[in-house]
Amino acid sequence: MSGDRPIEDVLDTIGDEHAREVLAAVSREPLSAKELADECDLSKPTVYRRLELLEEHDLVTDRTLVADDGNHYKVFESNFESTVISLEDDEYHVRIYRTGNLSDRFSELWDELHAE
Repeated sequence: MSGDRPIEDVLDTIGDEHAREVLAAVSREPLSAKELADECDLSKPTVYRRLELLEEHDLVTDRTLVADDGNHYKVFESNFESTVISLEDDEYHVRIYRTGNLSDRFSELWDELHAE
């Protein structure tokens, strides 16, 4: 992911106060945009803009649920575990670790090792 986007984009997203609030809230439990707006004391448009940024960087995922009345709505959850920023040969590299099962993470690592 970080190889596809400039480091500044990733850092700007993580550095945004509202994006961090949204990410922290969905790391505790899956929440809808309305619940996020209430939890973070933000407007719904602000929540949606931050969710869009976080989704661009694959830091949150969404899934659709069906309410008791039959209406559909999305809940968002964190796909972010940690970030490592390194400097090698005068070049910055950002590695974002996402939540997921161990076999998926091992496969990603294996693919990265063989790509170099």
